Amino acid sequence: MLAAGKGVRLEPLSLTRPKHLLPVAGAPLIVHTLKAIKSSGVDETLLVVHYRKDALSSYLGSGASIGMKISYAEQGGIFGTGHAITMAETFTDGEPFLLIYGDLAFDPKLIERALTAFNKRLSGTIVGVDLDDVSQYGAMELEGDRLRKLVEKPPSGGPGTINGGIYVLGPQIFKQIDKTPKSSRGEFELTTTINLAIDQGGDFRVVRSKPNEWVDVGRPWNLLEANKLLLDCKIVQSSVRGEVEDGAKLHGKVVVEEGASILSGAYIEGPVWISSGCRVGPNCYLRPYTYLGRNVKVGNSCEIKASIIMEDSHVGHLSYIGDSVIGSKCNLGAGTITANLRFDEEAIKMNIKEERVSSMRKKLGAFLGDEVKTGINVSLYPGIKIGPRSWVGPHTAVVKDVPAGMIATSRVELEIIPRR
Repeated sequence: MLAAGKGVRLEPLSLTRPKHLLPVAGAPLIVHTLKAIKSSGVDETLLVVHYRKDALSSYLGSGASIGMKISYAEQGGIFGTGHAITMAETFTDGEPFLLIYGDLAFDPKLIERALTAFNKRLSGTIVGVDLDDVSQYGAMELEGDRLRKLVEKPPSGGPGTINGGIYVLGPQIFKQIDKTPKSSRGEFELTTTINLAIDQGGDFRVVRSKPNEWVDVGRPWNLLEANKLLLDCKIVQSSVRGEVEDGAKLHGKVVVEEGASILSGAYIEGPVWISSGCRVGPNCYLRPYTYLGRNVKVGNSCEIKASIIMEDSHVGHLSYIGDSVIGSKCNLGAGTITANLRFDEEAIKMNIKEERVSSMRKKLGAFLGDEVKTGINVSLYPGIKIGPRSWVGPHTAVVKDVPAGMIATSRVELEIIPRR
């Protein structure tokens, strides 16, 4: 599994943790993938790491908690996917192997389908995802289920099939990587290697996937999409092991972990995941596709919709959090509101690597890094990012991104005059 990247486009969420440890649907993103690998019958994994590698190895350890053996290879820099795979040549020991990008969320059945479609007469099988617009991905030129060419970010865009980042490859791929030239970015790219192999007679077959079975977690809003996909996959039925007071209502598929408390008047519509140590209510409304990490506190008369709130954060009473991601150890003052819809109902844009990028979503809230604090009655405009450890003063309307470690406040003068 490739897990070396920094995830710059996911900032501010990736500033304090590797993107692979971002939490969704009850566990870090990479844990969902490792469990899917394990369920497919593969029990030994090599992680190629670089950015915040110690955080990954500390969290995952030997893999014993997942029931598999995990080892690590340091890539030493960001040198491309082709270079990363060479780190695994000794590990694979001349046998076919499963390769997965570590920043994906997907239906676990995709791995099984890729493995089933592979045989040793093939150079490899690749999961392809059918999308309405392929312009931001590696697009596939196909002849039936046979791959003819990979085209990186075709300018014409439009509907098609993209490279889904899940492969089963034969050992001959390492010889092709040795012949691969650097790309224009100065990296050794696996897509170039595969095209070179096809030109020399290699046979790659494509296993097709639907868009709702796969998410590339490359931008902040993709984390919400991953959370939705994985909640649907994971919550087969309700599981309530925590305390639910009389007067609280749970509808649909809801997970309440042991040690969580749901107070009277709470109304929860699944799928929702509430982790251990959480305290929700009284009189709260949790709407579908909400995930609360460990020890999250949600105060009186709050509404949370389709959002991720990470561990140890507190949402003060009378607040609304919609289509948003709140980092760990945040403290949101009473009446904090995340606006998630423009007046003109146009798609919401965000600043990504100094570019203004459309999320293609009409509903999108705010993205807060770890340890952010807001005062009372703070309004966060759609698509706003606030960096880790920043504070937002009371009665402030946040209309532009706030970098890490800053104080954002509105200057309001109080005039006191005599009564007549």
